[in-house]
Amino acid sequence: MMKTNQVIVIGAGIGGITAAIHLAKNGLQVTVIEKNARPGGRCDRISREGHHFDTGPTLLVMPLLYETEFAALGASFRGMLDLQRVDPTYHLVFDDGSQLALTSDMMSLRKQLEAIEPGSFQGLLRYIQEGQRHYELGIEKLVCPDFRKVTDFFKLSNAPLLFQVKPLVKHYANMSNYFDDPRLKSAFTFQDVYMGLSPFEAPATFSMMPYTELAHGVWYPKGGMYQVVEALMALARQAGVEFVFEKTVERIDVNGKRAHGVMVDGQRLDADAVLANADLPYVYENLLPKDGQSKQLARKRYSCSVISFLWGVDKPYETLGPHTLFLADDYRENFDSIGRDMGLPDNPCLYIHAPARLDSTMAPQGQDTLIAIVPVGHMSENGGQDWAAIRDQARGHVFRRLRTLGILDLEKHIKFEVNLTPLSWRKRYNLVKGSTHGLCHNLTQLGYFRPDYQHSQYHNLYFTGASTRPGTGMPTAMVSGRQAAQRIMDGLKVNTV
Repeated sequence: MMKTNQVIVIGAGIGGITAAIHLAKNGLQVTVIEKNARPGGRCDRISREGHHFDTGPTLLVMPLLYETEFAALGASFRGMLDLQRVDPTYHLVFDDGSQLALTSDMMSLRKQLEAIEPGSFQGLLRYIQEGQRHYELGIEKLVCPDFRKVTDFFKLSNAPLLFQVKPLVKHYANMSNYFDDPRLKSAFTFQDVYMGLSPFEAPATFSMMPYTELAHGVWYPKGGMYQVVEALMALARQAGVEFVFEKTVERIDVNGKRAHGVMVDGQRLDADAVLANADLPYVYENLLPKDGQSKQLARKRYSCSVISFLWGVDKPYETLGPHTLFLADDYRENFDSIGRDMGLPDNPCLYIHAPARLDSTMAPQGQDTLIAIVPVGHMSENGGQDWAAIRDQARGHVFRRLRTLGILDLEKHIKFEVNLTPLSWRKRYNLVKGSTHGLCHNLTQLGYFRPDYQHSQYHNLYFTGASTRPGTGMPTAMVSGRQAAQRIMDGLKVNTV
């Protein structure tokens, strides 16, 4: 009988689970080793006293990419998840008290935009048109291809991308082509934070995100975003993937040009291929021998972090919408101070999520579940940040912002708090520097320029996750997992089904 190829996956994040499904469906024996008690990685779920919190993404964007990736797994995305469209998508609140409800209802959006800046609706239509071009070309040319050699990317047919998706133009600067009012410029660039990026550094390519939100919708699965993880786990178990939880991989056993397996509890588990879904900088820093590649990776730019507050509240705050964003007038200083000072801005932009507005089961009856997220810098090299003090300041800013909406008594009604700081992200999920989005998505770390799926020396060692291609995000993690799985099958000369 032919020997069944054994693959070990380190980490049960979205990319790791997706890759495991593809591999198992093609006849490989797959074992996923996860250090935590449950799958999902940073897309985690915390439940307490009937309150349920998603620790990662709190809304579902880019649904067409999800549909494509679930279909590649032989599953129906909309069949496995009970989705509802969120509209308005966000309620934006500015420092002067003005508000903007982003919605796919163009009549409503037109009325709101024209009240802020006469003539701006036409600017929005042109911006959406550009965003559509960036989205379609970005998905086709940057997100989905597997660049196995340099000429796969640097080829004549890709040359027009320099002009078509504006990679050399900064996103916020590009907004002057469409709007004059700084509130509108911030309203259609804050989505860059999804990539852990400042709009003042992000390429204008990322206008694809506001476009997909307005055109394809923002969605919410009944039961919360963790249902995406649950759906993938159901497919993985159906495919025969084995999961081992609460076990830590101590190192990857390598020799010459091969990885021979992983060390767990002092014993080697042999494998024909190893796929690391742990944070890529962590893998190089802690699981592999130190070499020039690990030093090079350490010099790359890292994304920002966030402080998250998870509150179980003993009364509902019905006036608070599902997704509320407070955007500061000193928008640029917010992002500059995060990158420059690695801390908390003086007047931070922040986000509040009230999942019970969308799904009543996310909180006990007559109570509320609230998540507040405040972007901050990642951990500095010298470790000089006082994260307890920064956390307390951030909490105060959340209460201050909510008071402007007439929510004056929240502090009295919080039953319990769970908070996550950069220290928490590093400890729970092995995220180097506590960077919640892994390596930064600036121009020189985008698309082909992100770390490859395959190790250059150990040819049967592969990578998937936020810091590899194509980048951070739940649907892109599924792309990453699929591409990494295909690399593994090609390396092991497995005929795919």
